[in-house]
Amino acid sequence: MSDVLTLSHIKVPGEARSKDEAIREAGQLLVDAGAVSPAYVDAMFEREKSVSTYMGNLLAIPHGTNEAKDAIARSAISVVRYDEPIDWNGNEVRFAVGIAGVENGHLEILGKIAIVFSDTDEVDKLLAARSADELYQLLQAVNED
Repeated sequence: MSDVLTLSHIKVPGEARSKDEAIREAGQLLVDAGAVSPAYVDAMFEREKSVSTYMGNLLAIPHGTNEAKDAIARSAISVVRYDEPIDWNGNEVRFAVGIAGVENGHLEILGKIAIVFSDTDEVDKLLAARSADELYQLLQAVNED
């Protein structure tokens, strides 16, 4: 599962000002990486309609529906950090982490992201990072087997 996150999948700061814009921004990074087709971004919106992808600790993890698995070429994540909080159904989000996983690989990726973001000290470090490169270094655990 190595290299699901590369420096080119990270955007600091994000440009979105709304939940929908943030989903599109995180999804477009996955499309640009060649990990998913544009149809996967549509599936990310479908997922959000059925269940919020807000996870707590300033994190949302937009991802597609099970029906969108054919739109995934390879497992990858995108990370967008926002300088100003995004309103995610009444919750503050500063990180939108887009996830696409081949053959249920998203579950392992979700687990690794959840571990990082469950630690408020780690979230503080991610908020303090001054560049995409610093965020990449702090999130290396997602690339480890």
